Amino acid sequence: MEHRARHQFESGACRHCGLVPLVDLLRKRALVVADSKAMRATLRRAARFASSSAPVAIFGESGTGKEVVARVLHTNSPRALKPFVAINVAALPTELLESELFGHARGAFTGAHRERQGLFEEANGGTLFLDEIGEMPLPLQAKLLRALQGGEVRRVGGAHSFAVDVRVVSATHRDLPALVKAGTFREDLLYRLKVLTLRVPPLRERPEDILVLARHFLDAEGSESQGFSRAAEQVLTAHSWPGNVRELANAVQHGAALANGEPIEPEHLPEELLGAVASRPVGKIRGLKTLAEVERAHILEVLEACSGSVAEAARALDIGRNTLWRKLKQLE
Repeated sequence: MEHRARHQFESGACRHCGLVPLVDLLRKRALVVADSKAMRATLRRAARFASSSAPVAIFGESGTGKEVVARVLHTNSPRALKPFVAINVAALPTELLESELFGHARGAFTGAHRERQGLFEEANGGTLFLDEIGEMPLPLQAKLLRALQGGEVRRVGGAHSFAVDVRVVSATHRDLPALVKAGTFREDLLYRLKVLTLRVPPLRERPEDILVLARHFLDAEGSESQGFSRAAEQVLTAHSWPGNVRELANAVQHGAALANGEPIEPEHLPEELLGAVASRPVGKIRGLKTLAEVERAHILEVLEACSGSVAEAARALDIGRNTLWRKLKQLE
């Protein structure tokens, strides 16, 4: 699948989602790899958003690739030839963050010897990506809200506001509605940011992507390693990947370094992965459900489709009503 997907991607838009999944980074171009239904659904949704200039909020756990999805949005938008500017909101103190976002006038504070444009100005005509938006201090949230509402910014210490044309894409692993209830995030800003929303599923919800991504990362390493042994693949697919795609990329880099040109074996992978196969319940490997779980879900789905009528559900399931009643009793 990896080679087929690579050829398909490099020749144009992905036939599954309609996006061109090659994105520009500072030093290279990155290929978005997705073989799972869950990730393809996210990308199809992103494809519908690409032509809009409305703000997009991307939700997902750390390491799932939220910035990559944001870059895909930009690459496939009418703003693609304009800048994509990214900042991690959590990485800077309040004073510095305000200056980074909005710029400052000369003499605005000690050390401001000349005026400086902010990231809103730098991203003019393009996309501004605000990572970890949930960590933004409350005083700055008010200024960001004003910029989003009016399309205008004012430099720190400046006397005048000026217009900017920026699409804002934000991302967070935090529960923003919970932060609103806690009083640490503005409700009006939340609704301004999440005009459109995307959820990037964690890697444990898209196990089909694990080996495809692992082989992609190994290719990107430029390693002479001859791929993964069957045993190593079993270790990779059994791990729950709490660090998601970022953790997988690091594990592949670790394995390639230790394999030294040979096929990557389990002993070449990080130690924390090696207990996964033995400790993980067999029925949960690769997200599989038990037969009882599948039967229960199907019965409930048919009942709902039949508006709760046991007689109609029994006919649809091709079983007797008494049999269905017995199964329903077992579900209680």
